[in-house]
Amino acid sequence: MAEPSRTTVLLVDDHAVVREGYRRLLERTQDLQVIAEASTGEEAYRLFSECRPRVVVMDISLPGIGGIEAARRILAREPEARVLMFSMHEDVVFSSRALQAGARGYVTKSSAPEVLVDAVRLVAEGKLYISHKMAQELAVQMMPGGQHPLNALSAREFEVFRLLVAGHAVAEIAKILSLSYKTVANYQSSIRQKLDVATAAQVVRMALSHGFLTGDIPGSESGQTQ
Repeated sequence: MAEPSRTTVLLVDDHAVVREGYRRLLERTQDLQVIAEASTGEEAYRLFSECRPRVVVMDISLPGIGGIEAARRILAREPEARVLMFSMHEDVVFSSRALQAGARGYVTKSSAPEVLVDAVRLVAEGKLYISHKMAQELAVQMMPGGQHPLNALSAREFEVFRLLVAGHAVAEIAKILSLSYKTVANYQSSIRQKLDVATAAQVVRMALSHGFLTGDIPGSESGQTQ
């Protein structure tokens, strides 16, 4: 009798030790198989196209394009792709942005190991996974007066904001996102206007207050915001 096929997984995280831990966790099961690993969003997009995994398990904070932008690109190529985000960030703005980009679920790294396994299985079946606590926070956000200030940003502005607070200069961001310098500079101006801040320092303070600078945002040493 033939063995049932295993759910194939592309695992994306910029830390090799983290990937190893999650690979071991997932492959302790009989039904999940990690067939490829990536350390950047760009690599994740390439490997998805090559390997066609059933589920992409991807960290939000990655060098270069972040996990949300990588998910957006993967889903633009394959609308039926199943992406599960996992992150150390527990602020609802991250789960909200991930779901808006088309992710099928969001798991925090503080969750119990079996939570990730269950979430991968649900997402593989085409279902949505989100914790009860986060679902409540998302519901509160939808109520009058509950809007998160960062939700004023468009998807592209949010990605530029993420890279700005990671310490990337406008020229670097333009290269990472394949945009012109002028376009990124315009996004920066729009971000400051929407967030009602005037300087790069105020942008960073806004990021700090909402949990962006918690140690896993890459590139913080790579330069100064403009």
